Amino acid sequence: MREFTARFATAEEIENWDKYVTANPDGGNMLQSAAYASVKNGSGWKVLFLVLESAGTASYNLVLEKRFPLLGGLWYLIKGPGLGGAAELPAALKACAALVRTQKLNVFTIKVEPDILATDDAQAHLAAAGLVKAPNIQSNDSTALLDISADSETVLKAITSRARNAVRRAEREGCEVLRREAGPETYRALYDLMADTVKAKGSMPLRSYDYYTRFWDEFCSRGQGSFFFAYEGGKPSVGAFVINYGAKATYKDGGSLQDRKQYGDSHLVQWTAIRHMQDLGCTEYDFCGTPPAARIKDKTHNLHGMGMFKTSFTKSVTDFVGCHDYILSPLKHRLWVRGGEKVFRRLETARTGQQFY
Repeated sequence: MREFTARFATAEEIENWDKYVTANPDGGNMLQSAAYASVKNGSGWKVLFLVLESAGTASYNLVLEKRFPLLGGLWYLIKGPGLGGAAELPAALKACAALVRTQKLNVFTIKVEPDILATDDAQAHLAAAGLVKAPNIQSNDSTALLDISADSETVLKAITSRARNAVRRAEREGCEVLRREAGPETYRALYDLMADTVKAKGSMPLRSYDYYTRFWDEFCSRGQGSFFFAYEGGKPSVGAFVINYGAKATYKDGGSLQDRKQYGDSHLVQWTAIRHMQDLGCTEYDFCGTPPAARIKDKTHNLHGMGMFKTSFTKSVTDFVGCHDYILSPLKHRLWVRGGEKVFRRLETARTGQQFY
């Protein structure tokens, strides 16, 4: 079994953070990026830059830290650690625990959510690491992934006939999709579409407008975000924000008017985004959030409608292992799960009006 050591990143590594993260064994994740670090830092979280090393290889991971009275620190390795597979988790987490212990950091639990496929073998390694399942936090622990490494025509032929026919019909009927530059008018246009969708369907919680403008600003200022809109009657009818980070593109935010007349406009928005992401060198497109594979046709699931749309591009749903707790202090962790988390989440939401995670 490989052994790991853990340390905090140097100033040079932090300065060039995205270069290192996208070289991780799993290709990195946009929620481990420098842009996201800027979004979260100072918003109730302290951002730490963690490096795991083993046999000449390294994994670069964001750690979001909150501290609580009596309990101490909670670490959240958002979408990490970025490893080569589940077999590496036990040793990597032991290294994290050693870092906490030697530097006397007083951390009671480390939350992890690596992008590792949820297989029986992976579950065995999670159990060997002593991990305890926790409620999932991110929406894309189950998601639809599309391979876009081939040329556009080949990718178009590979998607389902439903999506392909919708794209072609929208094109035939004159639907046009445009990219828009980042800025207040674009931000407001997309946010209003998102709010309209949430009001109609209530599928996902909507953060504040200020949060989204900061999020979009951080990614766009680094050349890692693009906006796409379809129009009807001269007004935006469908909008999407897509992130390019390393080899992966992620459909992060989107919304639409509920009473529009154009057929296939939402499919054409996605197809236009996919082709642009190919031009930027991305080889995988993450539709970012569906019901789990076992519930993809369950109409009672809050993501059912979104899941049906996203799996019209790719039939399969990818389930990752989701969020787990690595417990460093059993007593404090018990206090956390038996009411501490609920109390602190309620207090922070009341104080800030923002989501806890």
